[in-house]
Order: sequence, then structure tokens, then C-alpha cells
Amino acid sequence: MKFSKQFISATKEMCGLYHFVAAPYLRRSFALAQLPKKAELTICGLGFYELYINGEQVTKGLLSPYISNPDDLLYYDSYDLAPYLQVGENVIGLQLGNGMQNAFGGYVWDFEKAAWRSAPKVALCMEITGVDGTEAEFEADESFRCAPSPIYYDDLRMGERYDARAEIPGWNLPGFDDSGWERAFFSEAPRGEARLCEARPIKAWKELKPIAVWQEDDAYIYDFGENAAGLCRLDINGEAGQTVQMVFGEYIKDGKFYFDNIRFVRPEYENMPLYIQMDQYTCKGGGKETYLPRFTYHGFRYVKVTGITEAQAKPELLTYVVMNTELHERGSFRCSDEVLNQLQSMTRVATLANFYHFPTDCPHREKNGWTADAALSAEHALLNLDPDVNYAEWMRNIRKAMGDNGSVPGIVPTGGWGTLWGNGPAWDCVLVVLPYFLYQLRGDLSVARESAAAFLRYAHYLTTRRDEKGLIAFGLGDWCAPSDPPHSPLVFTDSVTAMDICRKMAVLFDAMDMQPQKEFCENIAASLREAVRTHLLDRETMTFIGGCQTSQAMGIYYDVLDEEEKPQAFQVLLEKIEEHREHIDCGVLGARVLFHVLSDFGEVDLAYRVMTQPDAPSYGNWVARGETALAEDFYTEEQGVNSRNHHFFGDISAWFIKALCGIRLNPAFKGVDTFAIQPHFPQALSFAEGYHEGPLGKIEVRWEKTEDGRHIRFDLKAPQEMQGDFILSDGWVFEDGSSSCPAGSGCYLLRRAG
Repeated sequence: MKFSKQFISATKEMCGLYHFVAAPYLRRSFALAQLPKKAELTICGLGFYELYINGEQVTKGLLSPYISNPDDLLYYDSYDLAPYLQVGENVIGLQLGNGMQNAFGGYVWDFEKAAWRSAPKVALCMEITGVDGTEAEFEADESFRCAPSPIYYDDLRMGERYDARAEIPGWNLPGFDDSGWERAFFSEAPRGEARLCEARPIKAWKELKPIAVWQEDDAYIYDFGENAAGLCRLDINGEAGQTVQMVFGEYIKDGKFYFDNIRFVRPEYENMPLYIQMDQYTCKGGGKETYLPRFTYHGFRYVKVTGITEAQAKPELLTYVVMNTELHERGSFRCSDEVLNQLQSMTRVATLANFYHFPTDCPHREKNGWTADAALSAEHALLNLDPDVNYAEWMRNIRKAMGDNGSVPGIVPTGGWGTLWGNGPAWDCVLVVLPYFLYQLRGDLSVARESAAAFLRYAHYLTTRRDEKGLIAFGLGDWCAPSDPPHSPLVFTDSVTAMDICRKMAVLFDAMDMQPQKEFCENIAASLREAVRTHLLDRETMTFIGGCQTSQAMGIYYDVLDEEEKPQAFQVLLEKIEEHREHIDCGVLGARVLFHVLSDFGEVDLAYRVMTQPDAPSYGNWVARGETALAEDFYTEEQGVNSRNHHFFGDISAWFIKALCGIRLNPAFKGVDTFAIQPHFPQALSFAEGYHEGPLGKIEVRWEKTEDGRHIRFDLKAPQEMQGDFILSDGWVFEDGSSSCPAGSGCYLLRRAG
């Protein structure tokens, strides 16, 4: 396998907002006297590529090879092409999209200023081994011919425009006359480290038909019933020159299609109104035509279609092709309460819609790898799905993106944006949170080992950001709180998060038998804890600065307090919840821990009520409003509509599995062959069931109450190779009156104590 850095391009012109440059076709023919034993093609197409062999599309998935800063990491894919080859003429056909190489639609984050920006380019190496052992190879060079394709505009965020009248039949087949095409030319190679992409590809996994179609002014609105991510396939019998425009959104406001919530409308950006998700297709005429974009994707539930007739505005015109990184289920949850079931479903939809090679913040407005979003969702993603390989790949990009001083940008990949704003400990913590949960839940230390040097760099960086009191305050805090600004001050959330970062690093260093590094991080964590206790805690009342839900919940959850201090602090938390009429008053940092603290301290019923309140601010209000994915915030429509597809409030799914089903894998970090069952039983639920499949097998739970609510039948299945404890609380005991026993497969009968 050869990672060629001999890049070629079809043009030096770059597509932009107002200057359209077509995505190029490239082709090269070669002859074979006999079928080869092996034919391996290694390719790096920047930003994206589609690969054809003798007319057959063989690309591994959408948006290949990956989305990265090509001056950091340069991704290649490898293909076994032997099954597609024939004796005689063969043709490699390529189509290149702009992707991250020319991400002009990402100007909000300065991607149009990226040092690597250029027109699309490609490098490849074809290595052929004959049945007689002879070897031959060729790379991308000036023998490739190129021409403009029908895609005359494409951008990862903005969308794609296609003119079917410009199609070139047979362009990727043997026998095609390309003598009138231009020759490709050599172009500058990016500076990034070449590596084979190990991330799972982006695939289509289901299709949705519209549940409703209606007319709005001169447009037709298609409602697909689910706010997911992917592409729309157009099937139309149109007139030559007819242009169909599709704008993608996720909200209906005052009965009208609304997309201001997923674009940036700011006076300082003159061209911001163009920042929308839009595909256009111009028909060639003469029969049925099918179009599915290649170099973009969209987050949406609704499509606003113009340029069609009333007769064409049928449900079969559009099909929603739902796509995301190829992830498989590893856990689930279901119970007797449909609000909780819908929240579990919404979390799954948001998590998948925001996984395109790596976790993104939202699938429409930004499509960025925001670090805090991934950190906040890491545990529930790993409990429900299998993103391990893609986490590991993205972690390589995070480490490459670190500054010389050890800082971490707020988005990865980046061309430099996110270092002066948009980061801070609560965002930077992704550096350790992903390896930490990969170790706890999968027993995988490989990412931690690869990141060990980066851990030390960042831990040292934290020491340079401390003030005269030993505290830390930079970057973003309790983001998307119902109150603006959030009640919990940045100095508190940053200092506590920095403490937790160092503790997690210490756990991983201990597991890697790196004792001096462990002690270094433990000392920083202890110093930060003492600084928070000295300057940000009223020790008489056990109230943290801010006097709010987030401060109290974080202070308890992250062990800023000694065990004997926590009950008093918890009473303060209960008072703060009562002040808000049992509604949540947290941003993403507080919401990540609030429900765990409530159930751990015997208030699972309160946790349930806070979560399911039908009026805002609450998770239940999202369900009442008909959301199908998690939203970015808890605002009412009157307060403002932002993204309706974010995953960073999704830890509730981890709470469902850990607290309501009680499944806790490797709770004491003694190995993935250990587990605990520690369930809580809200009065509002009559049954709950769930599972998590760990490295040694599946742990399954189902419990159901008797009609009088005094007894519970608890069914547990667990691998024989695993050892664990079954621990009851909240006034529940086993039939013999005990509250704990060894956990193993079987049926357990529980009763109320007394």
C-alpha cells in the first residue's frame, strides 16, 4: 500500500458563494492482458471523491475519505479493485467535491481563509500484481483527463446544484472518447501526515416517505415526520430546463416553513442570507430523472420545494434518505412512560444525525466537530452505540489540532478558529473524556496510550491558566441555560471541570502504569479542589457560588465536597429546584449531572418530574411540542427558536440505562468483567427494560411492579464471565430483607422494606 503524495487537479479556480466552478470529472484508461491476482487502489480525494471502475460506483460511503484539516492529517482509502477489472481496456473514473479542501460555506469559522484552501485535488496509486507475480503500478499524473461535471456548485454546508443537461453519458466507461477533455496538472500536496482512514463510512440506513404535503405560496412543503439528517432523492419527469429548488429546514413557525434558526443572520455578514441548506436540480427532459446529491448533506424534517407544478407535487416526488456514520446498536431502553420512551428515541435520532465521521453539534447550521458536544454525549453514545473506531480516529485530529501551548480548539477540524473563543475546560475535556469512557466501558486503553503525551501537555497548560487564587476562568461555561447568562459563574464550572479533567487523566495514567504522571495530575486536581472549596464555597451553608442547580449538582457529582458535607449541599439543591417549580434551570454542564445526583440521593421521583414537566423549561416540553430530536435549548418559541437537533443534552439516555435499569459497567474501574446493578424505581413507572452489550456480552434487565406497587419482579441476564453486585436503595429490599447480593442471571423478587 502506497500513500502517494503526487496530487493532480483539473482547475485552479475555486468555487465560491458567487463564483460557481463545477465539480470535475477525471478519468484514466489502462489495459490489462490478463486478469490480475491483486489490484489495490489507494486514494486521497480532497475534499471528497466518488470512485468508479468501469462505470461501477465503488466509493466506500458519502463524504469520503474523511473531514479533516489536510495540513494535519491526510486521509486515504484503499480498495481491492480486482473484482471489477476486465481483460482489455479498464477505466478509473473520479468526481471530486469541494469538501473541507474548499469549505467556502463555513466562513463563519474562517474556513474560507484556511491555509490549505484550494480547488479539489486527488492523489492515488494503483498497484497491480499479476497471476505470474509480475508487478506494476501507476499514480495520478497528467495522463488523467478532466472535464466539468453536471455538479456546477457544491459545498458541505450550503448544498449542491446539478444541471442534468450537462451530463456526459459514458464518461466513466471503456471506449469513451476523451480526446476533447483537458489534461490534469500536478498540484501542491497538503502538508498533513498520510494515514489510512480507519473510521467507519457514512451510509444510508433507512428511507422515509413524506407524511404530509401542502402548498405554501408558490412552494410545496414536504413533511417527513422526523428531524434527522441525510439527503433527499428527487424523482421527477420534468421539462428540459426546469429547475427544482429544495430548501431544507426543521421547523414550522406560525404555520410557515421557517429556517432562520439554522442559518446565521448577522448584520456584519452581508451574505449571511445565503447561508441555507439548498439543493437545485435542472432537468434534461425526456423521461423520469433521479437525483441524489453527492458532496453535501442536510439536517431537516421539512423541505420547501419550488419550481414544480401542482401535478408534480406528489408524495413520491421526494424520498428522505437518512444517513450517518455506520453505527450499530449496543444498548437501549424502554419503559411504561411514553414521554421517557420518546426522549430515548429523540436522543438516538440526534446522536445519529450528528455523527458524520465524528460527532457534530448540529447537522444543518454548523456541521462542526464541537468538542464539548462530543464530551457531554460520550457516555450515552457508548452505552447505546459503537462509535469506538470513529472516536479513535477523531482523537488523532484533536491531538494534531492542539496549540503549541497545549490548548485545544473548540472545534476540530479547524483552520485556526476556536482558539480565542469557543473553548475552555468544559470543551477541552474531550481530550480525556473520550479515552476515559473507552477505557471504562470497552476496556480499551489504546486511545489513552496514544494520547498520554497530549494529556501532560494539556495538564501543564491548565496550570498556566490559573489566577492568583488558583482558579480557572476562560472559554465557555454552562452553555444553553434557560437563564442568560447562566447562574453558575464561569470560574466555578471551569475550575471544577479542570479538576475533573486531571482526575480522569490520573485514572488513565494509573491504568497505564505511569505513576509520576498520575501523581502530577492528582496534585493539580487536589490543588484545584482546595481552591474551589476556599473561594467558591460557603462552608456554613454548603452553597457554591451562583447558588443554583448547576453549581450544587456539579459540586456534589464531582466530589468537591467530602461525603459528610454532601447531604447539606443536596438540601440546597432541592431548594433551588423548588424555587423553579421543579423545572430544570441548568445549561449543558448542569444537566449532564443533575439527574444522576437526584437519583443517587434518593430523589428519583423528583428527577422524573423535573425531566417530564410538560411546560418549559424541560425535556418533557420538547415532547409536548412534537420534537423528534433533542433541541439545542429549553427556550419557548416566544424566547427564540434555535437548533432542534443537538445531542449534548442527551445524557438522559445514560441515566435511563444506569439509574432506571441499574446497569453499571465497570463502576470501580476493576475491569470490564465487573458490573453492578443499582436500579431506582420511580412511582410513575410500572416497568422498565434495557440492555447494554459490553465486551464480554449483553447485560439485560427488565423489571415490573405488581398492581399495588409493593413488589417488583426483576429479571436479569448477564454473562457468566462477569461478576457483580445487585444493590438496592430507596426503601426496596430482596425477599429476605437484605439490600444487596451477588448479581447473576435470574429472577429476583423485591419488596418494600418494612
